[in-house]
Amino acid sequence: MTLPSPHVGPPTPRPQVLLVEDDASVRRSLQLMLEGEGYRVRAFSTASALLADSSFAGAACLVTDYRLGEQDGISLLRSLRKAGWSGPAILMTAFTSHTMIERAMREGFVQLFDKPFRPHLLIEAVARAIAA
Repeated sequence: MTLPSPHVGPPTPRPQVLLVEDDASVRRSLQLMLEGEGYRVRAFSTASALLADSSFAGAACLVTDYRLGEQDGISLLRSLRKAGWSGPAILMTAFTSHTMIERAMREGFVQLFDKPFRPHLLIEAVARAIAA
């Protein structure tokens, strides 16, 4: 006797997270951590590399470092907004200042993390940002 198989629809696509971090070991660590939580991660070492890749359009969230060399994370978010991306963004930095925090919040970052931070806090912040 064969049991009827339950109707299974197409798999739900995993949310895509954009990750921009210039430190290769930190970038890889964060990428593996987020992928371990079920996210598809597109990782980039520079803002210009992300902006040159049109795949950012469908991303659910941006996680970016503040200091990126040629461009900072705040101006990266501004560029993404000008290109039509409207998702939530999370900023990481080891160089917090009152002025930088004000700029980040004004540009639309939903969360800011001082480096070093506890990884589970970033995972929770990404989940909250995507769910909002």
